[in-house]
Amino acid sequence: MSEDYRTEEDSLGEMRVPADAYWGAQTQRAVENFPISGITFGRRFVRALGVVKKGAAQANRDLGLIDDGTADAVVAAADEVIAGELDDQFPVDVFQTGSGTSSNMNANEVIANRAAEIAGAGIGDRVVHPNDHVNYGQSSNDVIPTAMHVAALEAVEKGLVPALETLHAELETKEAAFDGVVKTGRTHLQDATPIRLGQEFGGYRAQVAKGIERAEGARSNLRELALGGTAVGTGLNTHPEFPELAAEYISEETGIEFREADNHFEAQAAHDAMAEAHGALRTVAGSLNKVANDLRLLASGPRNGLGEVEQPENQPGSSIMPGKINPVVAESVNQVHKQVVGNDAAVSAGAARGEIDLNLYKPVIAHNFLESAELLANAAETFGERFVAKLEANADHCETRVEQSMALATALNPAIGYDKASKVAKTALKEDKSVREAAIEAGYLTEAEADEVLDPEAMTSRVILGDDD
Repeated sequence: MSEDYRTEEDSLGEMRVPADAYWGAQTQRAVENFPISGITFGRRFVRALGVVKKGAAQANRDLGLIDDGTADAVVAAADEVIAGELDDQFPVDVFQTGSGTSSNMNANEVIANRAAEIAGAGIGDRVVHPNDHVNYGQSSNDVIPTAMHVAALEAVEKGLVPALETLHAELETKEAAFDGVVKTGRTHLQDATPIRLGQEFGGYRAQVAKGIERAEGARSNLRELALGGTAVGTGLNTHPEFPELAAEYISEETGIEFREADNHFEAQAAHDAMAEAHGALRTVAGSLNKVANDLRLLASGPRNGLGEVEQPENQPGSSIMPGKINPVVAESVNQVHKQVVGNDAAVSAGAARGEIDLNLYKPVIAHNFLESAELLANAAETFGERFVAKLEANADHCETRVEQSMALATALNPAIGYDKASKVAKTALKEDKSVREAAIEAGYLTEAEADEVLDPEAMTSRVILGDDD
């Protein structure tokens, strides 16, 4: 045997494993069986596996099921997994066995071998056993869905929500800064009654605020942990106090409140909680897409578009057109939306399948959920800091255009009636005049009356009709 390899053994026989790898035979079989995508689980999921294994070891130690020395070594090794020190030891492709058994055994073997080292033994000595110690009272069928919920909730609470709060704060700042800028509103991409630019940004700010609420609303069901159900949900080979105790340790480690699943059969056979939570992510992605699209339109130009806001000059926009600047950050948000929609299709399809007592799409559900959460978090923060924060209002241009808007004729309705107001609007458009000029020339209003009735800024606030005061 080459000195670059060592021999490890599992129930199927011997396997050659890289000499410096902490993983063992079952992980190596998975590496060879699944050369599918080259995509492995990222930091969030690997961390979650470490959190679950640590919590399980602590619970089993407290219950007297694993001796203190072994449990402490497992906890120390799991801490290294949690900290990201062993990320290169998780080589299994995302597209693997549908239960995620390969990733569970990957964690068991890595933690067992590293724990053996910590205990003073060598890699492969099995002083700490991957199944008998690290996986004690567990099954891949309850470990992987537990890790899914831990990773998903951490991704939402510690990644996505803070990023959305950053974007929300930047939009709120612009809402206040742009409140005095009156511009033409648009419906159906046609001129509508005046609106303040700050009011539009207030709408975007509220949209993101509701997105935060939606993301947080998905937390309830993700708090439930399948751990303790073992193979099919019956809890075979598990101490009755293990699930609750392990959940307490997981909560302590993450700072997030988790609890034992209400029904272990549901927790392993279905992943509706993941589908529900990803539905919230899809909605948030749609919100960000809408805001990004609107801001691209408002910044279009600079001379032959709407040009109501001036976008930041983040980078040259063309390899052939000198001086061209594109809304590149907003476009990246648009693309993230498309990816999240695709991920949602995969999560929804996976969650809707799995036969009888086990959903067999756990790895692909986990991967797509975590990718969506990370993409949205990065996009929201970047969008807020590198695009929204740098926007400037083109107030003079907005004022000029709103004075020429045909939609100002709407304010004539209470004063001269709908029919006459329609005639004024058509005349103004045909003769290239302002609504104010057309109304005065038609004899419907005096100049003083026109100044009062056709005040664009006044039109942006609710008016109480019929008030004599």
